[in-house]
Amino acid sequence: MDRSSSAGLLVTVALHAGALGALLAYEPARSALASAAPIMVDWIAAPKPEPVIEPPKPPRPKPVQHRPRPVEKPKIAAPAESPSPSPIAAPPPPPPPPEPVALAPAPQPVVAAPPVFDAAYLQNPAPAYPSLSRKLGEQGRVILRVLVNPKGAAEQVQLQTSSGYARLDESARETIARWKFVPAKRGSEPVSAWVLIPISFRLEG
Repeated sequence: MDRSSSAGLLVTVALHAGALGALLAYEPARSALASAAPIMVDWIAAPKPEPVIEPPKPPRPKPVQHRPRPVEKPKIAAPAESPSPSPIAAPPPPPPPPEPVALAPAPQPVVAAPPVFDAAYLQNPAPAYPSLSRKLGEQGRVILRVLVNPKGAAEQVQLQTSSGYARLDESARETIARWKFVPAKRGSEPVSAWVLIPISFRLEG
């Protein structure tokens, strides 16, 4: 196989060489080849790029110059002396809770009764109307302030309001000094107390 392929290749080359030689031996063919104009090849330069026109840049603002402020010198304060740490005392123990105290019952209010002088069973006489006062037409109202002791007697008799006539005032005072009273009481106990007694002197007819 290798030998037949080589032989075929040699035959092909020989045929092409013979054809070329016959072509060159032919006169008109040589003249045509000699008169053939040479082909000129010109190199065309690439076009130059157009310059790019940049827009004008805006003017830069001028920097504002700030005057530097004078720098104050820092005041150096003297270092304060740190207080020496004081020993921390232990907190005192909490006090014991108070013991419950039994509250005493509130005392009942004591009702005080004033002295009584107008009870029917006392039978106290009315003051006598002085005869001279009758003749002179003296009239008026006397108010006496009387201190009644626990035994029901008039311990003191004072003139609270005068009738305007001394004879009428004195007659009333002497009579009331002999009266009997029901003494004032605080609860069930008799006590001394003051009472006001009005006496009226009035002429009839």
